Amino acid sequence: MALALYIHWPFCVVKCPYCDFNSHVRDRVDVAAWQRAMLADMAHEAERTSGPLTPIFFGGGTPSLMPPAPVDRLLNAAEAHWGFAPGIEITLEANPSSVETAAFADLAAAGIGRLSLGVQSFDDTALAFLGRAHDAGEARKAIETAQKQFARTTFDLIYARPGQSMAEWRAELDDALGYGTEHLSLYQLTFEPGTRFATDLRRGDIVPLDEDESADMFEYTQARMAEAGLPAYEISNHARPGAESRHNLTYWRYQDYVGIGAGAHGRRGGFATERHKKPENYLSAVDRNGHGLSVERALAVQEQASEALMMGLRLVEGIDLGALSDRLGLAENAMIDRDAAKRLIEQGLLIREGPVLRTSASGRILLNAIIADLLPD
Repeated sequence: MALALYIHWPFCVVKCPYCDFNSHVRDRVDVAAWQRAMLADMAHEAERTSGPLTPIFFGGGTPSLMPPAPVDRLLNAAEAHWGFAPGIEITLEANPSSVETAAFADLAAAGIGRLSLGVQSFDDTALAFLGRAHDAGEARKAIETAQKQFARTTFDLIYARPGQSMAEWRAELDDALGYGTEHLSLYQLTFEPGTRFATDLRRGDIVPLDEDESADMFEYTQARMAEAGLPAYEISNHARPGAESRHNLTYWRYQDYVGIGAGAHGRRGGFATERHKKPENYLSAVDRNGHGLSVERALAVQEQASEALMMGLRLVEGIDLGALSDRLGLAENAMIDRDAAKRLIEQGLLIREGPVLRTSASGRILLNAIIADLLPD
């Protein structure tokens, strides 16, 4: 069975208002110590799983500030443990700062084939609001440099920002499409609990965009991207056919993935895993136990079914309830509320085609409410 590997580099170089990893901002990192710890953590997981690896994803944090040598070492170890599937996708997240852009050639030489850039906006005022360290000029240069160094490049944008107009978003989206990338991630701005944005929202310092305006932007985005040949394959992700993110598809199709590094989560063999989030606690745990696990919990089949449903309905392809039933040994009526499903289908929010259940275009806007209604009591 194919397996995905997630390598989490927890350190950041700048605080941002919508992230709960801001305590991980560091000026200096003992790279040798972290390499040793993550190699030991990887070996622990390799004893409990089998490959080959289909995708590998370096996330964080700011993984593009990892020196190329440990990236190369981790990839070599991963191949030795599990083997690589033909055409493996190896992705690394990066911010478009000048410092990180300068390292792109070395990262490509170390084995990174796909770069995911956190552009977020081409507007300097918006970037300042979002707490980003780069400006629009750096973002453009990073995209152009990445397209020369890596076989595949993707980047993200955040829209439905306070005060943003539809005309502004149309122009920004056309700007993004002009780079000709095969994949774009387009996220509506959210206000996560425990972040500075959430605090500012509660205080009234931020006035969010009207819900109807946000919905209009979402619908326009779906139509414009489809017209451009990059249809949505997930709520916020768009790609040319065949260029979908294999790593993210692993999550959404509820397949196994191994997570190593401080703060990394994983799912393997019906178990949920979590690594110590605080870097110092993670290193201590690896020294003490040979791994960085803080949680290793068996998931009841009902919980697995609920997770699979929540992830699978994000995808345009939907979820095969028959295959999930066979996999978990759980009857369909134990996985979904059939009466609720029937009602949602009649309302045009869900579509049923044989064993496959999926959301309609209008249903994807209301996904959280649909899932809450669909899950059995």
